Amino acid sequence: MSLAIDPGVLLLGLFFVLVFLRVPIAVSLGLAGMTVISLTGLGTQMFAPVFFANISKFSLLAIPFFILAGVLMGKVGISDKIIRLISLLVGPVRGGLAIVTVIAALFWGAVSGSGPATVAALGTILIPGMVKAGYDRGFAAALMSAASGLAIIIPPSIAFVVYGVITGASIGQLFIAGILPGILVGIFLIIVAFLISVVRGYGGDRFGKLAELWQAFKEAFWGLLAPVIILGGIYGGVFTPTEAAAVAIFYGLFVGIFIYRTVTWQSLYDLLVESSVSSAVVMLVVAFAGIFAWAMTTLGVVEKISQFAISLTSNQFVLLLILNVILFLAGMLLDAISIYYLLLPLLMPVMAHFGWDPVWFGVMMTVNLAIGQITPPVAVNLYVGANIARISIDEISRAVIPFVVAAFLALVVITYVPSISLWLPSLMAK
Repeated sequence: MSLAIDPGVLLLGLFFVLVFLRVPIAVSLGLAGMTVISLTGLGTQMFAPVFFANISKFSLLAIPFFILAGVLMGKVGISDKIIRLISLLVGPVRGGLAIVTVIAALFWGAVSGSGPATVAALGTILIPGMVKAGYDRGFAAALMSAASGLAIIIPPSIAFVVYGVITGASIGQLFIAGILPGILVGIFLIIVAFLISVVRGYGGDRFGKLAELWQAFKEAFWGLLAPVIILGGIYGGVFTPTEAAAVAIFYGLFVGIFIYRTVTWQSLYDLLVESSVSSAVVMLVVAFAGIFAWAMTTLGVVEKISQFAISLTSNQFVLLLILNVILFLAGMLLDAISIYYLLLPLLMPVMAHFGWDPVWFGVMMTVNLAIGQITPPVAVNLYVGANIARISIDEISRAVIPFVVAAFLALVVITYVPSISLWLPSLMAK
């Protein structure tokens, strides 16, 4: 069947129209892809094979496992004990609770792998705690939401799993490459939070006494051990990232049932239901996005757009800036997984043309998409944070602007200094 309009233009146009009409992202991707495939005669018999080919990959098993592990760790009661220990260590520093929030989010990223889950796990404790200590409610919610974006940068990260599956890059290397960039973004957020706290007069707490610190450490020990087991096992070659996700589940169950005794049969059922729903949403996006990506590749859209991007400029630094702006704008409209499936097929030929390291590019892209979690209108972290703080999206959106700027400045450094991302993987390779 011949079309009066270019199939590639129709594919992208139909997708964005559906998104504009507030059709769910997964449905928009699938409907646009299947419609254009049907109209162009590419073969509707490809729907089922492509659909299942995209979700029947061993590496993708890490996604539901890490989602369950994150939900489980959040319910076990680890977060409040870790927050207590960090608070006693930070003490009376100006904006002490704000600094605690960022450090706690950095740590929790090594357990959760999900931004919204981190806001939910830590925000219910830290946001009311900051408000009670005199911090502005909007500031508290915005900082918690921004810091929680670190969860998809600090390993283990669901975002890195998806990126690795699409590009073929080593998921283990992506995990270790995210450590220093994640810490760097955290430092930028701490600096901004500290400066705002000084200007507004937000005080700190007190240093913990030695006996208090020891008690807090003992209570938090099992939580502190979680990332050591998960990441140590991966980097030590004991198990793969997918196997590490399963280990994290059993570790969480062990701590919840036998150590803290906070997990019951009823709560375990609720945890399984919650994680199943979250996993189903993610995997549905993966499946339908695969159909969309296959249509783009088959119709030649990938080749045309990648060639256009390469022709824009021969200067790599300028092109990286352009790509970061595109990713930043995409992050305002789409979730991270959809962006990976939508844009990575277009960007992979560009990466190959300029000889960019896929691990470094993956870190850069993921940091950008972490910023997307706090940039409206599609800002999942902000919605969770606003709900916990009981404030409007408008209020939290204004309060988060300084943290968006801070994270973007960190992104610029990560973009133009690749060694920040690649240094640790190079050490592991020796």
